[in-house]
Amino acid sequence: MNFSDWQDQVPSSIREDSLWGIEAYRLSLFASDVCWRDIRKIHEESNAYSLADQLYRAVGSISSNIAEGYSRGTGRDRARFYEYALGSARESRDWYYKSRFILGENVVDHRLDFMTQIIRLLLVMVPDQRGGEIREPEIPYGTSESSETELLEDIPFS
Repeated sequence: MNFSDWQDQVPSSIREDSLWGIEAYRLSLFASDVCWRDIRKIHEESNAYSLADQLYRAVGSISSNIAEGYSRGTGRDRARFYEYALGSARESRDWYYKSRFILGENVVDHRLDFMTQIIRLLLVMVPDQRGGEIREPEIPYGTSESSETELLEDIPFS
């Protein structure tokens, strides 16, 4: 599965909504489908059910909060939900790191880079909606040597 093939399978009722134009939404919705496969592996290979549950809740929460925020009437209201999505993206990255012994280094490295890409998008969206800067330390949010194309085309699964 890659991003392009996945997009073709998304129902038109979702793709035709103006929300679909938000890149962070599309990527985070894709991430939740990728995560579904990851949690199945966690369930099959370990008894880490709580890890799988936390991971799926965190990843699923990203797109849900973007969707809810997008529907809000004011920039401040939207920013608040985009901040929730940002928190969930960071939480997802944390849970993926904790799952590295089950999912394997290659898969987890990909997911960490993918979550970082979503975080970078949200770090632009929040202050844009708030009308100011986000209070973050000056830390560059680059991905490790993966390009966006690699993150969306070469999806590793163990």
